[in-house]
Amino acid sequence: MKRIVTFTLSLVLTLALTVPAMASKTLMMATTTSTANTGLLDELIVPLFQKDAGVEIKFVAVGTGKALKMAENCDVDVVLVHAPGAEKKYMDKGVLIDRKELMYNDFVIIGPAADPAGVKGMNVTKALTTIKEKGAAFASRGDNSGTNKKEISLWKSAGMAVPEKESWYVQTGQGMLPTINIANEKSGYTMTDRGTFIKYADNHDGNPPLVVLVEGDKVLFNQYSALAVNPKHCKDAQYDLAKQFIAWMATPETQKAIGEFKLLGKKLFIPNAK
Repeated sequence: MKRIVTFTLSLVLTLALTVPAMASKTLMMATTTSTANTGLLDELIVPLFQKDAGVEIKFVAVGTGKALKMAENCDVDVVLVHAPGAEKKYMDKGVLIDRKELMYNDFVIIGPAADPAGVKGMNVTKALTTIKEKGAAFASRGDNSGTNKKEISLWKSAGMAVPEKESWYVQTGQGMLPTINIANEKSGYTMTDRGTFIKYADNHDGNPPLVVLVEGDKVLFNQYSALAVNPKHCKDAQYDLAKQFIAWMATPETQKAIGEFKLLGKKLFIPNAK
């Protein structure tokens, strides 16, 4: 009897130590506000990955600039971001590796349906030039996010300096949804990714105060990619889990699920893993 009791206690202690260890597989990810705002992570990716791989994802949604900095500071294992130029710089520095393109949407310029600056249907260069000439209110995230980086590049490619000191140009220092709300308060314009705009429209039962006015320009393409933190840069990075997550995101099953994830009957992201 004593041997049985001893064995039973030993088994209980073994299970007590083993189960938490098995359940403690956690991947730390930094990502953009758009993947969080749209519900893609909480409603689809996080529960699916935990179900398929038995790995919990804990994520922080910030601008791409901050997400990349978190990777450099060894605070996360993987990033899911949308600023290819900035991503390349961190790869060149040896911070990130194994970049995998996974999905895309596009950027759009939105504003009041009345369109006080008259930019509807213009290309991006003409629209930004017109907004500047008319001094129409424009809300910028001003937070070094992927969207902010793209917006800055568009002002420059239109032949203009970023109008940071102009009274009509408001840098919110906030995420996309708060920035859209500030643009609305000022009856002004802003640039957003389409996925977040669809979420914004859904928040207003399909009748948002701001509407899409400029779209379809090829420069508005918006690629999302995942990158693993280089274990040579961060010795404690969970590189194997990061690789597993990136590979899982690119599987036909996950890509199909991303393509079928919709709001208001519209796709928020288009899968394009190769």
